[in-house]
Amino acid sequence: MATKKIEIVVPPREPHFVGDGFRVHNYIPSAYRLDMKRMDPFIMLDYNSKFYFPPTEKPRGVGVHPHRGFETVTIAYQGKVEHHDSSGGGGVIGEGDVQWMTAASGVLHKEFHEENFSKEGGDFQMVQLWVNLPAKDKMSKPKYQGIANAQIAKVQLPDNGGEIEVIAGQYKDTQGSASTFTPLHLQNARLNKGGKASFSLPATFNTALLVIEGSVKVNGAETVATNHFVLFENEGTDFDIEALENAVVLILSGEPINEPIVAQGPFVMNTRAEITQAIHDYNTGKFGYLED
Repeated sequence: MATKKIEIVVPPREPHFVGDGFRVHNYIPSAYRLDMKRMDPFIMLDYNSKFYFPPTEKPRGVGVHPHRGFETVTIAYQGKVEHHDSSGGGGVIGEGDVQWMTAASGVLHKEFHEENFSKEGGDFQMVQLWVNLPAKDKMSKPKYQGIANAQIAKVQLPDNGGEIEVIAGQYKDTQGSASTFTPLHLQNARLNKGGKASFSLPATFNTALLVIEGSVKVNGAETVATNHFVLFENEGTDFDIEALENAVVLILSGEPINEPIVAQGPFVMNTRAEITQAIHDYNTGKFGYLED
């Protein structure tokens, strides 16, 4: 099969705070060539690289705010975060867990550092990804998937190379734990030094990886450092990564929805009229109620 080559390696952008609890590098859509259309169905990726938060009695985070038209996926690497939304979804995720919220027709939600983590302080490291929904599903009922690490399917690599956590989609013959509206793959490669993992993904899918820990060599040629993002060309199907030291790599690949994207703040729809309607529905209380 043909090799899937690297199109661009993107270094981390200057971090900024979302609320007072998330110090993030934004890759999608603000980094060079990583706009929403190019990365469809992945329309936002914020990465809170490892950052120490000192102890505090008042949990840091983001207060009540709305979403419509897409899903938020939060992957915890270190620290604990608590989520609540107006559809009744919510819970705490910690190291290795995943929170998958389908905002769809509209929810209010809030997310904060978990209370005990806040009081003790510590390293905090997470990815939040926004996954677009096709037009036919944008106004579907909201839902919430809280996926504990123990529930995530894992594939052991040969020669003590490490393991692949299959969050969504599939890796070889192993199916991921999360349900999705469109075909996509989301995986964590947790590699020991010298460990290798090979991937085969459709040429037409938008495919990328983010090095969370350590450094890796891609296709035996290009070294990619911690906190760097790799976008692959939409040609070829196969690539491999080798850990130059113990490493964690997030792999994302999705079939483009190929519909118009109109985004304004927390709303992502297909037309400007739908954005106007979302704002009206929010202002008139149709997203429900959630205490701040």
